[in-house]
Amino acid sequence: MRSKIIEVKSPLDGTVISLSKVKDKTFSSGVLGKGAAIFPINGKVVSPINGVVDSVADAGHAVNLIGDQGEEILIHFGIDTVTLKGKPFIVKVKAGDRVMVGDVLLEADQKMITDAGLETVSPVLLLNSTDFKGIKTVLGKVKTGDLLFTIKV
Repeated sequence: MRSKIIEVKSPLDGTVISLSKVKDKTFSSGVLGKGAAIFPINGKVVSPINGVVDSVADAGHAVNLIGDQGEEILIHFGIDTVTLKGKPFIVKVKAGDRVMVGDVLLEADQKMITDAGLETVSPVLLLNSTDFKGIKTVLGKVKTGDLLFTIKV
């Protein structure tokens, strides 16, 4: 019998790195969940899964999604971007919205973030990774909609 696999697509265009290389220990330690991080080349963030928006951070820097197969995905644009109090972000969704792969979630002004001395590297996490058998990440260059990681059910 084959294992069931959930595909999580890339929410950003950019370069994927191992989560362990993120300079923020909250993400790199995996305490919040397994996943990957993306150095984005633009600020357009799209849904990596089909599901529902669970929450959007007040500062607009993060979106939490619950997928149709129970996967909880957090997309966190940049490191410490909460300190910018929402200024670089235009949020396109709200809690309870149904989203499909490729739907725009938010747009970020990367220049404003880097001008503030912050990093744009963006963790994408499987918050409930302990509910699954594991994930396998694809590293390197990606475009939105490309495979980012698979979750083994």
